[in-house]
Amino acid sequence: MHALRDSMQKRFEKAALAAAVLGGFFLFAGASSAQAHDRENCRRRVQRAGWKLEIVIERRGYYSPQADHWRHELREERERCWQEQERWREEGRRHRRHGRDWYDDDDRDER
Repeated sequence: MHALRDSMQKRFEKAALAAAVLGGFFLFAGASSAQAHDRENCRRRVQRAGWKLEIVIERRGYYSPQADHWRHELREERERCWQEQERWREEGRRHRRHGRDWYDDDDRDER
């Protein structure tokens, strides 16, 4: 009877470990997918603003108020994209920094 219980407990432990590993995999895969999705959306927004600027310049002229508006929009989109990418980079740095319990900030100072 104890052998059957021990066998079932070992199976449960293996299944729990496999579920944890698989969950971690999906967590990190989802983060990468989200980053890729954000980068793609960002690229589209910048391209759209650039495209609108080109059209307005062709139709209204380089120094028109409409061209100034779309130049401003293009700068805003580029800035927003840069900030989003920097946020992802900082989250990655923070994860690497705190993800290792052996890492110590004082170690950097000694080098």
